[in-house]
Amino acid sequence: MNEITLHYHLIIPSIISILILGIIFLKRKRIFGNGKLKWFWISLTVFFLFYLFIVGGATYNDIYAQWNSNKFDLNQDGFFSGNEITPEQQEAMRNLISDTGRNFSFITGLIFSGIIAFFVFGIGKITELIKKKKTTHNTVSYEKH
Repeated sequence: MNEITLHYHLIIPSIISILILGIIFLKRKRIFGNGKLKWFWISLTVFFLFYLFIVGGATYNDIYAQWNSNKFDLNQDGFFSGNEITPEQQEAMRNLISDTGRNFSFITGLIFSGIIAFFVFGIGKITELIKKKKTTHNTVSYEKH
């Protein structure tokens, strides 16, 4: 086999996620200090964390599959022939070429991360609303006594 290649459709989303998470981390005092958009920023952070986990994991698996396949190319000519072809080599090659899940992880990652972030946002807003209602209810009941 050849040298290990990095696929742009996996690397670019990973780098963008890391950069956005870095910006959110550096500006966290200003971003999370505002109570109105607090749950938006939390859900956005959750989105990019899960997206990075999905796409970064796919990138790692792709690099590992290439590396694992390369170790069976004993004469380093880029082809498998003769004694290089073993059941282990065939399994490594099958793992390398069965890459549909890895190649579409940047799309499925958007979907799953979006769903999780949506639920975090919804649960956060509902919790905030319940707390606000309890606080308002308790304030009103203390004023009556």
